[in-house]
Amino acid sequence: MTIRKAVLPVAGLGTRVLPATKAIPKEMLPVVDRPAIQYVVDEALEAGVEHIVFVTGRNKGAIEDYFDRAYELEATLQQKRKAGVLEDLEARLLKPGAASFVRQQAPLGLGHAIWCARDIVGNEPFAILLPDVIVKAEKSCLAQMVEAYDQVGGNVIAVDQVPEDRVSSYGVIAPKSRNDRLIEMSGMVEKPPRDEAPSNLKITGRYILQPEIFGLLEDQGAGAGGEIQLTDAMARLMEAQAFHAYEFEGKDYDCGSKEGYFEAVLAHALDHAEIGAVARELVNAAK
Repeated sequence: MTIRKAVLPVAGLGTRVLPATKAIPKEMLPVVDRPAIQYVVDEALEAGVEHIVFVTGRNKGAIEDYFDRAYELEATLQQKRKAGVLEDLEARLLKPGAASFVRQQAPLGLGHAIWCARDIVGNEPFAILLPDVIVKAEKSCLAQMVEAYDQVGGNVIAVDQVPEDRVSSYGVIAPKSRNDRLIEMSGMVEKPPRDEAPSNLKITGRYILQPEIFGLLEDQGAGAGGEIQLTDAMARLMEAQAFHAYEFEGKDYDCGSKEGYFEAVLAHALDHAEIGAVARELVNAAK
């Protein structure tokens, strides 16, 4: 089946980038001229996703407002004849009925957040995009994964290489066999010691999963941090279904950390059509 739906879990508090996220959802922090969440939504749309499910929490209303019309703003732009800005806003609106918002009432973990979307996703394969992660790529990361999924079916997760001395900071996969960028998996390990890591391929925050994951999440016990972990349910699903990893082409930025957020802003500023030249001048001047 085609991947028509994507789940974006946006209920997190963004504690790693406080105090900025005390009043602003971390997903709404600007990366140059648009919020971080816009890049993730654009990635999903480029991959052919037709419906996006946002799993929200308290104080996340700004996300819903952002993807809705702002009539007063639009009327003002029209009066001031700012047609270009108005067209840009129009282009970023999701189509009517193309988004749903469900509430995760308690911070019970990523697995629980995904389970909250079960009734909207239904009985079909779907994508998950973690909004903390922006992937800068010529072809969107999820679009690359969908092409891989069309070849092998089952479940596909995105991975990329990290230095050997940093594997203990990530969840990594255990490869079984490899065909170019497509890797058959035999397992996943969360933050292994360097000398015990099965690979240096870290899980990047992009998944294509079969709907059977919901049944496993429903009775999944608490794991690391006392939360319901998506990784634990995926490990159970791997006993019954094929799992592949796809080593995508591109660069990922962890906007949930201060360092990753700054790196994302800098990279996108340097490549920006309007301010790229100025950004490069400023960087060179600061050296």
